[in-house]
Parts: sequence; C-alpha cells; structure tokens
Amino acid sequence: MKKLVNDPRGVVREMLEGLVDLAPGQALLAEEDVVVRAGLPADPAERGVAVLSGGGSGHEPAHAGYVGTGMLAGAISGDVFTSPSVDAVLAGIRAVAGPQGALLVVKNYTGDRLNFGLAAELARAEGIPTELVVVADDVALRDTVPPERRRGIAGTVLVHKVAGAAAAAGLSLEQVAAEARAAAAAMGTMGVALGACTVPAAGRPGFLLADDEVELGLGIHGEQGVRRAALRPADALVDEMLAAIAEDRGLRAGGRVALLVNGLGGTPPMELAIVARRALAGLRERGLVVERVWSGNLLTALEMPGVSLTVLTLDEARLARLDAPTDAPAWPGGGRIAATRQYLHAPSPLSATAAPRPGTPAGAAVRRAALAAAAALDAQEARLTELDSAAGDGDLGISMARGAAALRALPEDAWADPVTALTRMGEALRRAIGGSSGPFYATALLRAARSLPEAAPSPDDWSRAFTAAVGAIAELGGARPGDRTMVDALHPAAEALAQALAAGLPPAAAWSTAVNAARSGAEATASMHPRLGRAAYLGGRSLGIPDAGATAVVVWLEALASSPDGVPPATA
Repeated sequence: MKKLVNDPRGVVREMLEGLVDLAPGQALLAEEDVVVRAGLPADPAERGVAVLSGGGSGHEPAHAGYVGTGMLAGAISGDVFTSPSVDAVLAGIRAVAGPQGALLVVKNYTGDRLNFGLAAELARAEGIPTELVVVADDVALRDTVPPERRRGIAGTVLVHKVAGAAAAAGLSLEQVAAEARAAAAAMGTMGVALGACTVPAAGRPGFLLADDEVELGLGIHGEQGVRRAALRPADALVDEMLAAIAEDRGLRAGGRVALLVNGLGGTPPMELAIVARRALAGLRERGLVVERVWSGNLLTALEMPGVSLTVLTLDEARLARLDAPTDAPAWPGGGRIAATRQYLHAPSPLSATAAPRPGTPAGAAVRRAALAAAAALDAQEARLTELDSAAGDGDLGISMARGAAALRALPEDAWADPVTALTRMGEALRRAIGGSSGPFYATALLRAARSLPEAAPSPDDWSRAFTAAVGAIAELGGARPGDRTMVDALHPAAEALAQALAAGLPPAAAWSTAVNAARSGAEATASMHPRLGRAAYLGGRSLGIPDAGATAVVVWLEALASSPDGVPPATA
C-alpha cells in the first residue's frame, strides 16, 4: 500500500514535528517523542495537576492532538501501535509535572500498563505524586473477558477531557483521578471495521475481508474483531453496536448521555454523519436524553475504514467538565445539538398560487412531444451511460432517465399551454436531474418559455425560443461551439432551424434540417479536444468518442421530429 512517508523508522518523529509545527501551543521534547504544552510555568511549584496520556502512534489525532489548556499537559508516543518506553513516559512526567503531581490516563493494554505503570513508580520515587487511571471501555469483550481486562479504545478521549478540565479547575490529584476513573467506568464503546489498516513497517494489511464482510468488536491496533459478520446497512450495524453498549452499561430511559462517533481513519465524513444520525435516533428511541454529540476522526487506527460508538452517562458535574474550555487542537468543540432535528419548508414560488389555466391544443401537442422525447431518452439510457463513462462520471444515462420520469409525472394542468408547459418542465428537470445537466436544461426551458408569446406560438416563435434556450445554456456554462459539449449539437440545430424557416421551408422540413445539423455536430465532437467539463481533465484520451451530452441532444431532437404532432413549430 502506498504511503506518504520517508523512512518507516522515522515516521513517528517526523509526524510529531509536523504536528507541533502546526500547533503554537505545543512543544516537542528534544530527546524523546513527547509533546507537551508550551508556556507552562517555569517554576514547577506553580503548576497544577498535570494530565498525561499516550500510547502507540497511528491513532492520530490522539494523543498529541489533545495536548492543550484544559486537556492534556503532555502526550507520549511510541512506534506505530507500540507502547512508548518507560524513559519516554518518565521524561514527559518530569517535563510537565510539579509538586501537585501527574495523572496518567492509560488504555488497557499490557504494554501501556507496564511502561506507564513503571514510569509512575519511578516518578513517585523522585517525589512527583503520580496516579494511574486505566480506561477499559470496550464492551465487545463483555462475554470474553472480565471487565478489568477489556481494551481501552475511543472513549479514552472523553476521559482526557474530563480529567483535563478537573485539573484546570484546580482540583487535587486525588480528586482529578477520582473524576477520571468515574468517567471511565461510566461509558462503553464498540466498533466495526469494513477493512484493515496497513502498518508502515509491515507494508500490507493486517487482515483481509471479503467485500460483503465486516469485523465487529475490534480494537484500535489493526487487529481483527470479536467476530466476523455480514455487511449490512449502516443503520443495522449501528443498532447492533448500540444494543451491546446499552445492555452492558445498563442504560435506562430518562438517563442523560453523551455520544462519541469516532472514525477509525478511513471513513469519510459522509458515512460518519449517516452513523451519527442513526446512533442519535437510536439513543432517543430508548428514552435517553442525549446532551452532547461529537463526530469525527478522534482516535483512529491509521487508515482503517470503520467507526466506533461511545456512550458516556452524564450528570451536571461531568457535563460541566465536557463543556469546559480547551485549546487542544483536536478537541471537536462543544458538541451541542438541538432537542430534535429541525426542518424548514422553503417558501413556494408566487406562481404556485396561480389558478390553473384551461388546456389548449398547443399545450397538449407539447405534452405529446415531450413524452416522446422522454421515451427516447429511456431507450438510450445504456448508450448514454457508456458514452459518459468513457469521458465523464457515467451518470448521464440515469440522469436523463430521471428527467424523463419527472416529465411523465407532471400533472395535467402543467400542459395547459406551451409557456406553462416549458416552465413546469424546467422546474421538474431542475429537481430531478443532478450534476450539470439539470441546471442546463432547466435554464434553457425557462428562457424559452419567457421567449414565447402567450398566444399560440408560430413556427418562427418556436425558432426564436429555441435560439434563446441555446444561448442560455452557453451563457450559463460558458461553452462555445468546438468545446465538445452539448452546445456543439444545439447551436447548429438552432441556426439551421432559423435559416430553413427564413428560406420558406415548411416547419417539418425545417425541423428535419435542424436534426441533421445536430447529428453532424454531435458526431464532430469525437474529434474535438474537450475544453470544459470533466472530459477536459482527460485531454486527448477522450478522442474518438462523441460527447455524451451532445448525443443526448440528438436523441430528444429526433424524438420531437417523429412525435405524433410532428414538431413543436407545427403545433401553431
């Protein structure tokens, strides 16, 4: 797996140097991989209780990201997924602690407990009062090991916050330790992974998962979970994790809680938001009062795709610790949420209140022509998708099919007359078609509607409306003929229609001339270098393939030409 590193043996030091470069409130010990709070009183006697934490690297932004006023005074980093040395931990304690002492927040792994525990003993021998708080919040192991042997995972971040706020409030070491231990005992965490991570020194994933599998109940060191399960929708996975936490922690209706939605490093914000949505709803369905919610990559496992949920029970005192100010760069903020999801309804356009107009023959003819175009676009969905996949994102076929469905769904009064029909078609396509096609077609139809007279349009009126529509598309997107876009089919068609009508050709013959011009224009795009849109990023790689948008234009123009009424200019 590719990684942006130099020498794998130097990743931890170089990472810490980068983090400290970006955080003016932090400093890096010259001799050890320890990040400390900058600006601590030079006289140790003036310092309050120092809260420290740490462990193996690879969990970023933990632990260095939580060094700051109101959270950690220091963070000690080992190699990736490896406990730091006793000497490094002791150096961190010496750097930040004074007579008030130090509290070490440790996740429940053997290496961390041994190295931090021995460092604490050495610090005490030097006259620095030191306490150890062990976090063991992983409820996935509830049926496997006794509570004291569970792993410490993402809930550790909340213990950092509670302990750091208590220390900043001036409490004694014993009081800070008591609050930290109480917080650690009042929460549960469970995770799910969609894949493994790759330790830089190993160069390969720690395990393999099939496309339809997940690991439930994993830790934070790239290991497999408690069990392998089938991939299910996000809501189902969230419900299973919440059920395990609620059962283990004895959560009851009326209780007050905080929720932490933690990405494991490779989960995009989109998916974390989907998970947070269901986790919040699931807690509320249990009658719990969710006071605070945080979501993001807070304690990760390198680039592992997955998520963990932490639920912490609250009282007023603990909530005050979570709300206390901190300048730690990775703390995600206040976490306040509304009591319920808030919805607002956008105001309806003034035209929506207008009385329906009686239908006209011209409006009915436009409806028949539009439905013919819709049917043609449906029939060509696969072809348009194939063309767009070669030089774009492959969504044009389905976009046109959605537009066709939106036209068929328009109510009867939408087709009262040509002006109303074009306006309502534009509104429907704007809502139905994503990407650039929706705005282009909506703008074109709205501009054309404004160009038509209220009375039954003549062929020349339709031609002028077509020209106005093409101009609107060019104006909106900045495309000109030769840029390899839909304009390369539309522009010659509009010009050919106007010229044919001016020469006295019957409307049907004039329209046939316009369709032939559009077809030639679309075919010519195969030899054009794209200058706009996604195809422009491919340069010459799109040569030999006609533009999908221009091809779609030909599809619906041909359908209009063969519609039951001939073409719109013939409906006058």
